[in-house]
Amino acid sequence: MFKRLKEKWNVDSDLQLIVIFVVFSISGSGALVIRKLVFHWLDYSPDWPFWLSAIVYVLTIVPAYQIMLMLFGTLLGQFTFFWNFEKKLLRRFGIKID
Repeated sequence: MFKRLKEKWNVDSDLQLIVIFVVFSISGSGALVIRKLVFHWLDYSPDWPFWLSAIVYVLTIVPAYQIMLMLFGTLLGQFTFFWNFEKKLLRRFGIKID
């Protein structure tokens, strides 16, 4: 499984793959912390309608996660990998960068 990921992502070493996994996990955890702060700032309560909670959740988590991927990826020396990852994601949304 890891060999296939290394080939798909064009990763050279096991250490680089581990660093990438660490960046993904730190970013995911960080995005949840940001979500918690935003929901607290907005005075969220379980009485909110589901659709409103879902919209705020998506508008909070998605950008926070993407920003953290780039931030932590850069800090851990994987800027190129995560920049290419972001460009691929943005292309799926119809946004072309290059």
